[in-house]
Amino acid sequence: MQTSIPKPKLLFFLRTIATSATGSYSTQSAASERGFLTLLHSCNTFSNLLQLQTQILKLGFHNNPLILTKFIAKSSDLNSIHYAHCFLFSPHSNTDFYDAFLFNTLIKAYAQSGDLKLKALWVFNLMLECQVLPNNFTYPFVLKACAGIGDLNLGKSVHGSLLKFGFDGNNHVLNTLVHMYCSCKGGIEIGRKLFDEMTKNDSVPWSAMIGGYVRLGRSNDAVDLFSQMQIQGVCPDEITMVAVLCACTDLGALELGRWVESLTEKRKLNKSVELNNALIDMFAKCGDVDKALKLFRTMNERSIVSWTSVIVGLAMHGRGLQAVSLFQDMIRDGVEPDGVVFIGLLSACSHSGFVEEGKEYFDLMTKEFAILPKIEHYGCMVDMLCRAGHVREAVEFVQKMPIEPNSIIWRTLVNACRTHSELKLGESLAKQLIQHEPTVEANYVLLSNIYAKMSHWEEKTKTREVMDKKGMRKIPGSTMIELNNKIYRFVAGDMSHNQFKEIFEMVDEMGREMKRAGYVPSTSEVMLDIDEEDKEDNLNRHSEKLAIAFALMNTPPGTPIRIVKNLRVCNDCHSATKFISKIYNREIIARDRSQFHHFKDGLCSCKDFW
Repeated sequence: MQTSIPKPKLLFFLRTIATSATGSYSTQSAASERGFLTLLHSCNTFSNLLQLQTQILKLGFHNNPLILTKFIAKSSDLNSIHYAHCFLFSPHSNTDFYDAFLFNTLIKAYAQSGDLKLKALWVFNLMLECQVLPNNFTYPFVLKACAGIGDLNLGKSVHGSLLKFGFDGNNHVLNTLVHMYCSCKGGIEIGRKLFDEMTKNDSVPWSAMIGGYVRLGRSNDAVDLFSQMQIQGVCPDEITMVAVLCACTDLGALELGRWVESLTEKRKLNKSVELNNALIDMFAKCGDVDKALKLFRTMNERSIVSWTSVIVGLAMHGRGLQAVSLFQDMIRDGVEPDGVVFIGLLSACSHSGFVEEGKEYFDLMTKEFAILPKIEHYGCMVDMLCRAGHVREAVEFVQKMPIEPNSIIWRTLVNACRTHSELKLGESLAKQLIQHEPTVEANYVLLSNIYAKMSHWEEKTKTREVMDKKGMRKIPGSTMIELNNKIYRFVAGDMSHNQFKEIFEMVDEMGREMKRAGYVPSTSEVMLDIDEEDKEDNLNRHSEKLAIAFALMNTPPGTPIRIVKNLRVCNDCHSATKFISKIYNREIIARDRSQFHHFKDGLCSCKDFW
C-alpha cells in the first residue's frame, strides 16, 4: 500500500524548488518545473495534493499548462477531479494559458467517472468558449461521455461539432462515434450506417458495432456481423472475442462458443482475466458448467467476477452444494465477497432447496461482511421461499422488508400462489400489481392465469379484453436450438419451419410413446376454456416439444440435446421432457429464464424445487 510523501522530504523539495528562483530565469524555470513534476508524480494522498496546490500559486505555476495538466491527472487518480476543476476555473483563474492538452485531460477524467460524465460536456463547451480548438483526442473523450450518458440528441450535437471541425475522416474519432450511437437508445441504426460507410481495416470498429448489438440483446445480429468480419479477413482482438462470447451466452450457442474459444487459441490472443471470465460465463450459461469450472481452476489470476461467474453458473445448474463449497474456498483464499457474489450464493440455495442455509447466508452478509442487502438479495430470499412452497412465509418476509418491494418480487409471489394453489391470495396480489402498474402486460397475464387455474373463465376473458383495449400483447413463449452452426427458433404451433410437417408427426409419435410409458398430460396448464382433447393437442404444440422433436429428427441417436427457452418451462413440458429423455435415451439440457434443467433417464437435476 502506498503511503504519503514524508512531510520533511516534501518541504525539502519545495524549498529546493523555491531556492532555484535565484538563478537565471530559464534555468530556474526548467529546474523548478522538473522538480515540481517529480513531486506531482510521487503524490499519492489528498493532503499532499493540497500542499502542492498551494505551491502552484506560490511559485507562479498557475499559468503553466503542463503543470496544471499533470495536476488534473493526479487529482483524477486520487478521485478528486472536482477539486482540481474548482481550482482551475476559480473566478481568479486566467484561462488564456490553457491549451487543448489541459482541456482533454479534464474531459477524459470526467468521461471516465461514474456519475460526472455530463461535466465532460460542460468542459468541452468551455473549451470552445475559450477559443481553444479541439483536436483528434478531444472528440473520443467527449463521445465516450455521451455514450455513458446515453442521450442520443446530445450525441448528435457532438457529431455535428466534429463535422464542423473536420474530424469525420479520423478513424479513431469514427470508431468512438459508432460506439456512442450504439450506446444511445434509438441510435443503433445510425451507428450501423456509419460503420458500413467507414474504412474497417482493424478490429476496433467491428468490436464497437458487435458490442452495440450485444448490449441491445440483438445477439443474432452480433454473430452475423462477426461472421462477416471473418469473411473479410479482419483479425479479431480480445475485446471482439469478449463481445461475441456474450452473444453466444445470450443465445445459448455452445458450439459457436467452443469455436470462438478455439479461434482464440489459434490466433494466440491474450487470455486476459476478462476474456477468461467471458469464457467461463459462456460455458456455464450454455450448459457446460464442468468446462467452466475446469477453466476457472486453471486460471493463474482471478478477479471477483471469476468467482461470481462460477458460483452463479453452479446455481443455475442446481448444483448448490458445489456453489456453497466454492464460496467457502473463496473466503479461505482471502477474497472479500461482494453483494453480487451473495446474489449467486442465495440463488444457489434457492435452486437447490437449501432454505435454512439460505437464511444463514442472508444474515451472514450483514453480520460478517457488513454488506447491506439490496432489492436483488431480498428477491432471492422470496424466490427461495416460494420455490420451497413456503408462500405464506414469503408474504410475511416481504411485509417485513425495510425497503419497498419491487414488481419482480410481487410477481414472484403471484406465480407461487398459482403454483401452490393459494389462488385467492394470488388474485388479491395480482390486482394490487395492476393498480400500481396499469400499463405492464405481465400483471394482466398473471391475473388471467390465476382465473384460469380457478376455472373462472368469464373473469379471465374480461382481463384479456382489458389487455386488448390497452393494446397489450403477451410475450410469446419461444425455444431456440443450435444445430450445425445455425440457430433455430420455435414458437408454439410453429408452422414456419420447412420441416414443420415432419416435426408435427414426430411430436405425435413422442406423445404416443410417452403415454405408453405412463405420461399424463397436465391439462391444467392450458389457460383456455376448451375440452380435454383440445387441451392435450395445445400442450403438444408447445415450443419446447417442437424444438426437441426437431433435434430428435436431425441429430445422431444418443447425443445430448440443448435448448433455450425465453420463459419458464411449464409443468407439463417439464414432466414430458423427463419421459422423452428416458424413452429416446437422450440427455436434454434445457435453459429457461431462471435456471438449467438436466433431464436424463427420466429424472431432472432441479429435483422439482421450482
